[in-house]
Amino acid sequence: MKKVFAILIIAAFVGDCAAVTSKIVKQKSIDDFSKGKTHDTVINSRGNITLANATQVLSEDFNNVWVINSIVHTKDSSIYIGTSPNGQIFRYKDGKTKCIYSLQEQQIKEPNKPDEPNEPNEPNEPKKIAAKKYLQNLHIFKLALDASGKILAGISGDKCRLIRFDGKNFETVFEPNEASYIFAIELDKNGDIFLGTGPHGKIWRLDSKGRNPQLIYTCKDKNVLCLAAGKDGFLYAGTDVRGLIYKISPQKQTASVLYDSSENEITDLLFDNKGNLFAAATSYKSIKSRFKEESESKAFAPGRPENKEMEEGEESVFPAAKGTSLKIANTGPENKPAETPKPPENLERGHESSASHVYKIDPNGFVTDIFSKTAVFFTLHLHNNNILVGTGNKAQVFSINPQTEIETLIYEDEVASQITDIISSDGDTYFCTANPPKLILLKSKYAVKGSFESSLIDAGQPAQWGKLQLDADIPDKTKVLLSARSGNVEDVNDPTFSAWTEPVKITTPVDLTVPLARFCQYKLILEGNGEATPVIREVAAAFAIPNLAPKVTEVTVAKTDKKASPGIFKIDWKTEDENSDQLIYKIDFRKTGRSGWIKLKDELEKTAFDWDSRTVEDGIYEIRVTASDELSNDQSTKLTGSRISDPAIVDNTPPVIESHKLQVSDAKAVLDLKVKDQYSVIESLSYAIDSNEKWISVLPGDGVFDTTEEDFAITISDLKPGQHVLALKVSDVEGNTTYKTFDIEIK
Repeated sequence: MKKVFAILIIAAFVGDCAAVTSKIVKQKSIDDFSKGKTHDTVINSRGNITLANATQVLSEDFNNVWVINSIVHTKDSSIYIGTSPNGQIFRYKDGKTKCIYSLQEQQIKEPNKPDEPNEPNEPNEPKKIAAKKYLQNLHIFKLALDASGKILAGISGDKCRLIRFDGKNFETVFEPNEASYIFAIELDKNGDIFLGTGPHGKIWRLDSKGRNPQLIYTCKDKNVLCLAAGKDGFLYAGTDVRGLIYKISPQKQTASVLYDSSENEITDLLFDNKGNLFAAATSYKSIKSRFKEESESKAFAPGRPENKEMEEGEESVFPAAKGTSLKIANTGPENKPAETPKPPENLERGHESSASHVYKIDPNGFVTDIFSKTAVFFTLHLHNNNILVGTGNKAQVFSINPQTEIETLIYEDEVASQITDIISSDGDTYFCTANPPKLILLKSKYAVKGSFESSLIDAGQPAQWGKLQLDADIPDKTKVLLSARSGNVEDVNDPTFSAWTEPVKITTPVDLTVPLARFCQYKLILEGNGEATPVIREVAAAFAIPNLAPKVTEVTVAKTDKKASPGIFKIDWKTEDENSDQLIYKIDFRKTGRSGWIKLKDELEKTAFDWDSRTVEDGIYEIRVTASDELSNDQSTKLTGSRISDPAIVDNTPPVIESHKLQVSDAKAVLDLKVKDQYSVIESLSYAIDSNEKWISVLPGDGVFDTTEEDFAITISDLKPGQHVLALKVSDVEGNTTYKTFDIEIK
């Protein structure tokens, strides 16, 4: 399938009257389209919706089977199927599935006597043995064809062996010692057979007839999971635990590490016709992680790379075809909110991410990461210059074009859990699933009909829905139809949604004939003839909402620097307007306890104002800010919204000395004071004797400045005979200050 990208933009344009705001929502990215629902359609990473390739389930008739591990296609149009856990082999032909190998039913030709161990280097002398007891721990992990077209099957479990089927009988070809599993079977250009085994990491070679076994290399890793024979004569092997790719010389029986991945397992290797090696690397974390569709789609770079490797006559992704081409009218630049980039995944060993990766290794050994997903990667397959990836957690098949950077989810099974193997023959592609097991044909032709249901488009308010437009190519003998519905609940399954409208063929912008509602959902129905498909690149839906009153969401009144700007309050406010109207503001004030408002300032465009409170009497005041959208509306549709601040204290009057008592005796003077302020806490009191510089601070009687009334006692000793001046300075928390002097005479 193909993935998509969706971007939300809002573009205002002239409506029927000034009171109505029209908006257009555009969808053209994977993030939005992937939230919708596809049925026989696919979405690719360039934002194209197309019909999917047609699929057909060929067989589900596999008794006592949980997993299909491997499939091969033979010249007589038979498909052979290797399974687990009971190690059966099935043949599918002409619509019928038959079990052809099971230890319960088969007699196999053995290379040695039943009671003698089979040594790898002894000649294979077939001999009939009796049927063995059925084993549960038996697996066919890999099937292959030898140079003569006979079926090779690796049996894993309690007894590991390589068997061959000549069309009538099975014979044991080889029993590798110290091995329980055969994970990989690969043939080189000479027809020699290579086996990747476990749990001791051994790689064996047999000649084209399955004779003369040789151990050519033993890895430090437990299991050799996959093999690929290169045209350069080297054998390439992928292992588990450390996720290494080995480059092995079968002649010299030596090896080097071609690539050390950050993942735990190299589950499959694949060469293309240009000598590039592709590797599927799976992280153990991906096995435990749930598949997260929304967050794991990587951002797709604008534009497209030049495909310098495209061969002459090779077609582009969607070749031009005769038919209808639809375009969306220009709505101006997209006003996308800035996105915080996600940090890159840490790929250092020991800190692997939960994503699995497909790597491309060119003939010079340069490595490129071409695809990643939080999934288990089981198999790779080359098909029409694209790499097909079969995954688990969800049974999905992805197609990756390394040249155009296009990724496409071409299949997702609604029931099965894994896609375990993929093969091609005569233009058709076959793949198999596990849990439950199925054999499926992916046809080369498109499905005749498919649909895409969008996610809900939210207008934010009940809206009148306008036209839907497409940017699309619709070839002859294909068409796209539109159906839509609306509702006021953010749940596509809610029964209160309106019924789907009758499908209408799209050749021009089409009206969304749905009831007035906050949410709208559209359905695109794609129809074709199997040979061509419509290509939808972008969808735009318009709606209009009535004028809504602006909102003043916050009003703050705060005193500025009392020394630099005494008596100045800064009034700030925040507003919202659903219609994005231009707003102007009015400020009123009133003293608490009074009902009438007094205008302070009108026709303000900024959202802040400095108020000089010295123009009013002291007291507790409220500030009201009113926002109006009259600049964007006429007199009949303009609306306002207002908000009242928390009470603010205006105090521009200093404290007063309410009472005092001065007592003088000998060389000592004692002054008792009661200081009071109407609104503010007393903040400080200090005195000076016969000086304007040496001020001495005094604490109130209770030791704390915390109320609007405070008592003080000032004692001055050792005064010299004569006249003295005692100066007082009293301040409140607003910085208002009172000065007072007292005359003292010492006789």
